[in-house]
Amino acid sequence: MERLQKVLAAAGLGSRRKCEQLILAGRISVNGTVVTELGTKVNPQSDAIEIDGRPILSEKKVYVMFHKPKGVITSLSDPKGRQTVKDYLAGIRERVFPVGRLDYDSEGLLLLTNDGELANRLMHPKFGVPKTYLATVRGVPDGSKLDRLAAGIRLEDGMTQLAEVEYEDVSPDMKSAVIRITMHEGRNRQVRRMFEAIGHPVERLKRIGYGPLKLERLPRGKTRYLSAEEVEELKRSAREAGGRQNRET
Repeated sequence: MERLQKVLAAAGLGSRRKCEQLILAGRISVNGTVVTELGTKVNPQSDAIEIDGRPILSEKKVYVMFHKPKGVITSLSDPKGRQTVKDYLAGIRERVFPVGRLDYDSEGLLLLTNDGELANRLMHPKFGVPKTYLATVRGVPDGSKLDRLAAGIRLEDGMTQLAEVEYEDVSPDMKSAVIRITMHEGRNRQVRRMFEAIGHPVERLKRIGYGPLKLERLPRGKTRYLSAEEVEELKRSAREAGGRQNRET
């Protein structure tokens, strides 16, 4: 059983607040009876729910992994006419939206879904779902600098949280290095700003993990639906991250 306004929102009738207004206005009926009480619980699988006498159609929840190329806007439209993620969704029948952002100059794993509740949990700072990146940086930072990043470094918008940082590769000429970094927050251009703060600007940034999801061999510019097992792991990751945050506070 779920709250009626949640079911209405999931069916694409607007935000929960807007759906509450629809209920209060007497426009929603359940099994032929007009419902005006907020908090009414329904079974979306068996109850006949209508708006203005028309059945609502619950939208099937889908979860899509996309390997975003560099130079693509994490948006469904762009007034400047630049490429957006929508240009790569021709094979996706459902209406989905990006979960969070991946910078124009960055590439890698981007999650898209029409599950607004899960998306909000994944994006909310208090849940801190981990994200893993490979950062190709100029020069080779010594171990003490990586330790600074792992322990937290001061940026113009405050101290960063603890992170996991380790060497992935170093170029033979020692002019660049690939650093793997896993973080539980996602401020604007944070990874780039962190490496700039230690004197090693990022030349390439690729997200390879989001919670339990791994980009692995998905080709650049391609999408795929998540499996049922991956969706459950993703939801569990959000729940566990929220529980961890509650214990820490």
